[in-house]
Amino acid sequence: MPDVVIVGSVAFDTIEAPAGGAERVLGGAATYASLAASYFAPAGVVGVVGGDFGEKPIALLRKRGVDLEGLEIIPDGKTFFWHGRYAPNLNDRTTLETQLNVFADFRPKIPASYQRAPFLLLGNIHPELQLNVLEQVKRPRLILCDTMNLWIETALEPLRRLLGRIDILCVNDSEARQLSGKVSMPAAAEWLMAQGPRRIIVKRGDHGCSMYGPKGFFSIPACYVPKPVDPTGAGDTFAGGFLGYLAACGLINEQTLRQALVVGSVMASFCVEGFSVERLLWLKTGEVAARCRELYRATQFEPVRFRMPKS
Repeated sequence: MPDVVIVGSVAFDTIEAPAGGAERVLGGAATYASLAASYFAPAGVVGVVGGDFGEKPIALLRKRGVDLEGLEIIPDGKTFFWHGRYAPNLNDRTTLETQLNVFADFRPKIPASYQRAPFLLLGNIHPELQLNVLEQVKRPRLILCDTMNLWIETALEPLRRLLGRIDILCVNDSEARQLSGKVSMPAAAEWLMAQGPRRIIVKRGDHGCSMYGPKGFFSIPACYVPKPVDPTGAGDTFAGGFLGYLAACGLINEQTLRQALVVGSVMASFCVEGFSVERLLWLKTGEVAARCRELYRATQFEPVRFRMPKS
């Protein structure tokens, strides 16, 4: 049985970026997240692909130890395809083509061997489908949910119902503000936590990430990456690394959650160093540990000591 179950897209991507490009390479939220999680704990994927997916991507995922019992293959269908172009700053991108193909009719089916997994990642799919997944599993120890502005605009009612059933919501700052209707990020996080989640993770790309919770606020910068190549899947890689680390710890408390935030950020920093998932396939655990130490050193300082002037 996987310790981490990831529900989401498995896809082919064509990517154009300042550093070059890649055509019809392995992508999808569940792909990135499962590879990242697999470095720390057994991970399983629930997704759908077409007959064109082939044996090579399956072999790559299995070589990393990713369980594919939950991957449905539609022999006469085509796999979800996305084509995008990144601006020079790598933060802005233009979608040139999207072919949902078999993903358009995706209805997650959770295998019996996945239903008692302690950690669940609800990838960025329609909130009704995310709710349906929760009906198929025994209550996990921790449920992490991703969403996007499309569902905030078109499926707000089921999304609000979903918030009452998850533990952590993972969004970017614009999504947090849009969903809450608050301008201030702390106010947005407080509003979102009042809807159900105990913690809110706010992703800010190359500006780092923050976590709001019942014991306060924690924030870290992004890891230093001198030559980023492709940011596709970085947020999903973060989520997979975050949950995988918690699963490996076996303990969920403020300390391990903060450590998981660091590990997720570190895994995302490796993701952006290559096109598609290429960097996530050949990582060494020593590399991950070394970069965690780098981030620790980059955020340490002695407390400031000064005397207030006398009035």
